[in-house]
Amino acid sequence: MKQRFSSLDVKVIVHELSEALVSLRVANIYDLSSKILLLKFAKPNSKQQLIIDSGFRCHLTDFARATAAAPSAFVIRLRKFLKTRRVTSVAQIGTDRIIEFQFSDGAYRLYLEFFASGNVILTDAELKIQTLLRNVPEGEGQEPQRVGLTYNLQNRQNFGGVPPLTKERLRDALTTTVEKAAASGAAGAKTKRKGGADLRRGLATTITEVPPVLMDHAFRATSFDSKVKPAEVLANAELFDALFLSLGQARDVIEKLTSSATTKGYIIAKPKPGAKPGGENPDAAQEETGKGLLYEDFHPFLPKQFEDDAAYRIVAFDGFNKTVDEFFSSVEGQKLESRLSEREAAARRKLDAARKDQEKRIEGLQGVQLLNLRKAAAIEANIERVQEAMDAVNGLLEQGMDWVDVTRLIEREKKRQNPVAEVIKLPLKLDENTITLLLGEEEEQAEEDLDFDYETDEEVEDEAEDKQKLTDKQLAVDIKLNLSPWVNAREYYGEKRSAADKAQKTIQQSALALENAERKIAEDLKKGLKQEKPVLQLIRKAMWFEKFIWFISSDGYLVLGGRDVQQNEMLYKRYLRKGDVYVHADLHGASSVIIKNNPKTPDAPIPPSTLTQAGHLSVCSSTAWDSKAGMSAWWVNADQVSKSAPTGEFLPAGSFMVRGKKNFLPPAQLMLGFGLMFKVSEESKAKHFKNRLYDHEAVSSSATPSVAANETEPTAEDVLEPGDASDSGDDIAEEDADHSRPTNPLQANGPQGTNTAHDNDEPEESLEPPSAQLAATSITSSNPAAEEDLADEETGVPEDPEEPEEPEEDDQDEETEAPSGVVTPATAATSQVSSKKGPVKRGQRSKTKKAAKYKDQDEEDRQIMESLTGVAKARERAQAEAVLKAQKEAEAAAAQERRRQRQERAKKEIADHEEIRRVMLEEGVEYLDPAESLEATPLDSLVGTPLVGDEILEAIPICAPWLAMAKIKYKAKLQPGNTKKGKAVKEIIERWRLAASKKGVVDESAADNEKMWPREVELIKSLKAEEAFNCVPVGKVTVMAAGGNTTGGGASSKGGQGKGKGGRGGKGSKRK
Repeated sequence: MKQRFSSLDVKVIVHELSEALVSLRVANIYDLSSKILLLKFAKPNSKQQLIIDSGFRCHLTDFARATAAAPSAFVIRLRKFLKTRRVTSVAQIGTDRIIEFQFSDGAYRLYLEFFASGNVILTDAELKIQTLLRNVPEGEGQEPQRVGLTYNLQNRQNFGGVPPLTKERLRDALTTTVEKAAASGAAGAKTKRKGGADLRRGLATTITEVPPVLMDHAFRATSFDSKVKPAEVLANAELFDALFLSLGQARDVIEKLTSSATTKGYIIAKPKPGAKPGGENPDAAQEETGKGLLYEDFHPFLPKQFEDDAAYRIVAFDGFNKTVDEFFSSVEGQKLESRLSEREAAARRKLDAARKDQEKRIEGLQGVQLLNLRKAAAIEANIERVQEAMDAVNGLLEQGMDWVDVTRLIEREKKRQNPVAEVIKLPLKLDENTITLLLGEEEEQAEEDLDFDYETDEEVEDEAEDKQKLTDKQLAVDIKLNLSPWVNAREYYGEKRSAADKAQKTIQQSALALENAERKIAEDLKKGLKQEKPVLQLIRKAMWFEKFIWFISSDGYLVLGGRDVQQNEMLYKRYLRKGDVYVHADLHGASSVIIKNNPKTPDAPIPPSTLTQAGHLSVCSSTAWDSKAGMSAWWVNADQVSKSAPTGEFLPAGSFMVRGKKNFLPPAQLMLGFGLMFKVSEESKAKHFKNRLYDHEAVSSSATPSVAANETEPTAEDVLEPGDASDSGDDIAEEDADHSRPTNPLQANGPQGTNTAHDNDEPEESLEPPSAQLAATSITSSNPAAEEDLADEETGVPEDPEEPEEPEEDDQDEETEAPSGVVTPATAATSQVSSKKGPVKRGQRSKTKKAAKYKDQDEEDRQIMESLTGVAKARERAQAEAVLKAQKEAEAAAAQERRRQRQERAKKEIADHEEIRRVMLEEGVEYLDPAESLEATPLDSLVGTPLVGDEILEAIPICAPWLAMAKIKYKAKLQPGNTKKGKAVKEIIERWRLAASKKGVVDESAADNEKMWPREVELIKSLKAEEAFNCVPVGKVTVMAAGGNTTGGGASSKGGQGKGKGGRGGKGSKRK
């Protein structure tokens, strides 16, 4: 079986990896084993996983694999240098089995070697080794490799480029092959080679760009005899031309393999022994992938030598990456399954041994009962003989005879065939005051009593032999010399009763002992299975709506919520369509939630239960969850929500205008549920009739119209800032609605119509009762991050966007008009002398004298005086401050202009989008991306409780309001608490896995909905808690009793109750 890449495999895999990985960034790097690495690459809407088996393979994979608990030192170094870096190039080094990954335009390079023991080497731009998987010492033809040295590429195969295939090159290659063969023959070297392989082997070492398998393919395709000798080819011009043509065709195959983005791959397989043949159809073989086939080889082309062989089966794949992934993953999966089955078989053997041990104990006690009963019966049947033996031994002891002499006397009497001595079995146990007698059982004694008292000649001859057989059949019974025979028999009866009581207790305790043994063995097996990697599972591709907070209501409607400001914008711009409903809550951090209506019947009302559940989701995603204060949400139709702000106002990301009345819902219950939904096949989907998106035609026109708990009658326009209650404008606020809404304790200044703690820019205004003829307008935002992101912009909604600029202009005018010059004595004197026109006024005489004193002072003298008095420095400082202030004012004006232009562009984009959206709402046009259009119908195949006969494909974790999970089989209740959601989800999944290991919980026939099914258990075991908890929209929770399946119960009312009143959300549901 093929185990490592050839040079052609490396060339083709590099071509596909370059198409798939270039421009992706390294998300993370993991250990799978000491020589196998897993690299995860990602970019928006694209994720790839790369398996690197040092020295053997490198390919993308579609299977999820268990990673090591902690990264190795090598992986830590790789993460340090490569994490978050972008792949810019994937190439092969010449025609050698080396792949080069370049990151960040060659700043770092990762080299993968697939020859010898292989290696993974990371270098910098100058090829200095930063880290490597294994150090390589210096050897023959091998340069040393360790950290700090330079990685050499010059000696790699065809590093400078592949030379063209010419007849001169072929002739030189054949000449070299002949010379090597002659030198090997002269040296007398003995090699085990197949006959006729000299030509192929010689060309493989000289024309290295053509691998041996491709060479054989070309020989068969051109009908060239591969068994011909290289010397014969050199001597025969026709053979030489035919060989040149074959090699040219092989080169053409290599060029065709890299001409398209992906290359078709082929797996060469053999049927398993005893497997049913599937015919010669490649499609049939494709269906049997991994079933009834043993994989032998894989190639990026279909080799002629295997195509013509009926013993092989060809399995084709679109893409060489998929081919290699299927080949190695199948082999890896078989190894994992065998290891797991071995552990399970060992656990079963332990359990069988424990069961056999209990059976042996019970059998031993029953044997003791039977033996004691036989001994007592034997004593009673031979009561006279027992008494005689006891009297004989007691008499000898009373005479004072030594114990040794007593034993010798009995032996002598046995030889004389004394019937009393023959009954006694030696050695005696006189130290215990006990002797052992050989007594016949009751049935044998009865037969002896019936025998006649005469002998024949034949009986005399066989008398000794019969006596020996009789001795073997006799029962050895210990007799106490100080007790009578009847008392001895009674003691054996007592021992029999004691053994019977002990056996009864053992039987009663055996069930408990076996249960304890099973539990211990199951724990050992569980601990052992944790050490083993799970069986490979395909990576589940997330559906388009899983990037949002989502659930399917009890009426079958898809409900979507935004996780942040960007997702709120995406929901509004791309998914809020005609007939949909927008749900929100006036709470800090509440998510914007939309309910997708059936586009075929957009005018059909949304059921009240779905509206209530969507409101619960919006409230639970806000700060009300942490404060444990249940508040109300409200809903409006899709045409009441827009991004078009009034003139002069700007809406930040995540904020929307809501016009018209708001329909308030009842106060929400802070109660979520975590559960599993199952994706079934297309055939099974027809069994589940639900009112879901893109399902059957429409909801019945007689459906009950949606009813709101509280309705507002707004006639003015309200302005909601992100995460806060609404604030009114100047003119509109005078006629704003004083809605009768429930008071919100989480808001600083009460319900709609008042300022909150977040609206510091807005002046507090009193609100007048609403007018019944004006439309109310609100700005809503579901994420407080909008204020932080736009801190440098206008977070409030001013009356006039130009007003904030006026104070800045006034300040500039005042600053420019302020005097900045300094008056010197010289300038003052000059001005006064020039202004002198009449008689000197009183007090001016001294000034005139001073002016006359400095009259002859020149400019140089004046500058010297100013420098001495500090006037020049003051003037320079004032001028520098003026220049700096002017620069700051210019920068502020430029920044303000950029903000204004950015807001204008945003307003224009919003206006264009609103116009398109208005037209689409009026005409009922639905727009989805091509990928979303292809996946627009998966809701039909998502079921909470599979039906008998359903083909279950995947298990999808879901978190929804508890009221929406009535029909989900596997679920657990979540309420506000202190446990992190990751730990809580892990606890729930472990509880389901533990329940699956209990006896009688799993229905192997998959017919009882009250029990767990094997396919469900398999999917639960493959579920990763690290990936499942992302669907939970809150941070900290408390896990209540599961409402469906902690013990394998189904979705019925019985299974839904769980413990106490868990199914109804009562107090008894709390886990103790």
